[in-house]
Amino acid sequence: MVIAQKKIFILLADDHAIVRQGLQALFAKEEDLEVVAEANDGLSALELVEQLHPDLVILDLELPDIKGLEILRQINIRYPEICIIVLSMHAKEAYVVEALQNGAGAYILKGSDTGDLVTAVRQAMTGNRYLSPPFSEQLIQEYIEKSQSQAFDPYDTLTNRERQVLHLVANGSSNTEIAKRLNISSRTVETHRAKLMTKLALNNFSELVRYALGKGIISIE
Repeated sequence: MVIAQKKIFILLADDHAIVRQGLQALFAKEEDLEVVAEANDGLSALELVEQLHPDLVILDLELPDIKGLEILRQINIRYPEICIIVLSMHAKEAYVVEALQNGAGAYILKGSDTGDLVTAVRQAMTGNRYLSPPFSEQLIQEYIEKSQSQAFDPYDTLTNRERQVLHLVANGSSNTEIAKRLNISSRTVETHRAKLMTKLALNNFSELVRYALGKGIISIE
């Protein structure tokens, strides 16, 4: 008797359609891997995770609205059983460490072989961590030890909603636009905005933008 393989349902979160199409084609060759949804921005990714509860998320770090690292953190807190693989162009150890510390099961560079990604999916789904070359466990552990002496970051005191508002404000959305996007009132948006400004010791929008640039929430193209 042939026992059918259990399907692994995957959500793709990347703002480039050509990347999502390539991943669709890659996983279509694997009988047990199935892409069930795609997201092209951070908030959509969170909404689809909540609606579909996939087994695994392939996550880009550079998403519109909310950056991938924050999406990673929120998924890990709310749905720790969901595996997350970061697929990124960023090759700096700092990105890898932050991704792993926030719950990623694998970190794959976009220039890696397609076989690395399929291997990462298999490894992550069995609870093992996978790093694509040139990263290694030893290299990442050394970087973690060096970074453990860093000062406390007030960003860690923000709630998930305050972080969402921060990302949207930094990307130029008005209170009205944020209210519509998050399905909350403009007054509630203003409350979250005031609280995050206080927690981060920011006095105006210009300081918020400078903070967001320094934090990597937004970038200058």
